[in-house]
Amino acid sequence: MRGKSIEILRDAMRGDYAVGAFNTSNMELTQAIVRAAKQEGPCIVQATTNGFKYGNSQVMGRLVKNIIEFESESAKIGFHLDHGKSFDDIVSAIDAGVDSVMIDASLMSFEDNIKVTKQIVEYAHKNGVTVQAELGAVPYLGREDQEIDWDSVMTNPVQAKELVEKTGIDALAVGIGNAHGFFKERDVPDWERLEEIRRLLPETPLIMHGASDWGDVNVKKAIEGGVCCFNIDTDIRVAFLSTICHETGNGCNVTDPRKLLGLARDKVQSVVQGKIRMFSGK
Repeated sequence: MRGKSIEILRDAMRGDYAVGAFNTSNMELTQAIVRAAKQEGPCIVQATTNGFKYGNSQVMGRLVKNIIEFESESAKIGFHLDHGKSFDDIVSAIDAGVDSVMIDASLMSFEDNIKVTKQIVEYAHKNGVTVQAELGAVPYLGREDQEIDWDSVMTNPVQAKELVEKTGIDALAVGIGNAHGFFKERDVPDWERLEEIRRLLPETPLIMHGASDWGDVNVKKAIEGGVCCFNIDTDIRVAFLSTICHETGNGCNVTDPRKLLGLARDKVQSVVQGKIRMFSGK
């Protein structure tokens, strides 16, 4: 039985809209995301391997699943591992209760990406979990040179088709000039590349990483090109931390951490609600 994440992605594909996959690492962030989904519609809660390790993977898994169960009511919410790097990462996340995993072998050779991803698919599918892979690089600040040769790192459409066919992945993260965090993106996303990927993979959900700062225009064009999910992390971090920093400035006399964390949670919820509305076209 496949999990909720793939159902949410396929519903978005059929409905010509997109959903958000929002990163968490603690209780407040998870509550903010789930409460936003309760108000606005489906989404995916996700954590990186480091996010799972931060709170102990089993503790984190139970935390997220309990918040979804007790706070979401009837909202459709998936639970996903973002950027798993190894087989051990995948096993740990599945044991913690995710219904979807990402294996990020994008920095490997194409042949090794296929080999590793196929191994992950076999294990995950056997455990009822769906798999997202990545082809092409979505750059990070500090990992790639800011003067990057975009043609050398964006997703190759023909290879994307081959990766899907040879591995059996359920979803694919693509690079068309998008970038993680504060890395300078390509001046104009490569829309023709995206259209070609969609033409070759009409049934595969396409995921856009590094989309925190994308506005209405780019979001709409990406959805028209076949993207059904946007990963959001940086905007969540900025909203959470800027609220805390503002409240703990000069003269701060707060002695109850719940007051600060509650304000930060509310800010993140507002940001997530806005993203869900934008992605769904509300």
